[in-house]
Amino acid sequence: MPTRATPPNGAPCWVDLWTSDVEAARRFYGELFGWESGDPAPDFGGYFMFTRDGVPVAGAMGDMGDLKANDRWKVYFATDDADATLKTASAEGAQVVAGASAVADLGVQSAFVDPTGADFGTWQPGSFVGFTVLEEARAPFWFDLATRDHGRAVAFYGAVLGWEVDRQIENAQTTYTLLRPSSGGPPVAGIADASGFLPAGAPGSWTTYWQVDDTAAAVATVERLGGSVRMPAQGTPYGMVAEVADPTGAGFKLRTPPG
Repeated sequence: MPTRATPPNGAPCWVDLWTSDVEAARRFYGELFGWESGDPAPDFGGYFMFTRDGVPVAGAMGDMGDLKANDRWKVYFATDDADATLKTASAEGAQVVAGASAVADLGVQSAFVDPTGADFGTWQPGSFVGFTVLEEARAPFWFDLATRDHGRAVAFYGAVLGWEVDRQIENAQTTYTLLRPSSGGPPVAGIADASGFLPAGAPGSWTTYWQVDDTAAAVATVERLGGSVRMPAQGTPYGMVAEVADPTGAGFKLRTPPG
């Protein structure tokens, strides 16, 4: 699924970075992924987009006045009814950070903290549908949630986004649940039981995987640019994967397809 015109309801559709150092982020991601940086939009708090070959791939913004950036990537999920999703998320135990609000004619945005402590957002597309290229180099590949309350998370996102369990992968370390939209099709996200390795009291967190041609080389670039390595490149059944962070500590993963 390298390209799509619109995201399925409930699927990840956008990611953005709230960074304490905008210029450093422009340089870091520009060199790591070859992204171009758009101009900040004063009407939207200085928000700007990273583009890949001229196509939007992610967003970013800096501090919002006295509200300081948390240096994290946030994942947004598509909804065809932002108000209904807001009501369901609240009823299912989410903390509402920002209620459904229109962003010009681009779409309607909401922001939440799920019952396991993970930040996420929803986006009801208007003239902007989010990213349209996936599973290609320098584009998003996958999204997953690490949480100490796996069962609660699976139930929550099932109720809020209409996700259905595709299958579960179990081993001695974790249970990993793959989830697909209610409309069918392939899985769009995963939820991992991280109770075996997340510290007690640690909140859940969503992670974006970016596809690259060479994970080991990308990790070396991260280090050269002042980022950090949280998990060195290692082989998995799904390709070579590493976990890294940019110079401000915003974490993400890199993946090269197998073969």
